[in-house]
Amino acid sequence: MKFIKKLIRNDKGATAIEYGLIAALIAVAAISAMQGLGTQLGKTFTSTSSSMAA
Repeated sequence: MKFIKKLIRNDKGATAIEYGLIAALIAVAAISAMQGLGTQLGKTFTSTSSSMAA
């Protein structure tokens, strides 16, 4: 019975899961921001290349 009470009071695993979720959320936000930036950067380079060729 003491073992079960220790497991219920132990919150180290919950904290680790919370940090993992926060890290995953930050990664998803960073990836989506970089994709948008990459698309815009590609358009800029294409436009600049076309202007220089003309």
